[in-house]
Amino acid sequence: MGFWDFFWLLVWSFFFVMYLMVLFHIISDLFRDNSLNGWLKALWIIALLVVPFLSALIYLIARGRGMAERQTRQIESTRAATDQYIQTVAGHSNPAGEIETAKALLDSGTITQAEFETLKQKALA
Repeated sequence: MGFWDFFWLLVWSFFFVMYLMVLFHIISDLFRDNSLNGWLKALWIIALLVVPFLSALIYLIARGRGMAERQTRQIESTRAATDQYIQTVAGHSNPAGEIETAKALLDSGTITQAEFETLKQKALA
């Protein structure tokens, strides 16, 4: 195997892997899209199996903008869920809630005014 044979093997391998990535992205987008019914999803899958390059190109042209919007929505919802989970695990509430709790403890006589001020400063920090 000469240098150019190896070079072309690398080039074609790159394009094949790139095509597989696009294909998997299209398939995941198909199943993520709630606006398509099952029959249309099945037709797209059949088209991707029968005429793969042409149907992938048509899908990207016809539904490319929707793919980006669905991906953005999924990323935002995942980020929001992660942020909510981190806040839950960290045990931090909002400063107003902490001050309200400290004020209730002060009113009930559990803590002194100085301790209330300390808790208030911590909540605001």
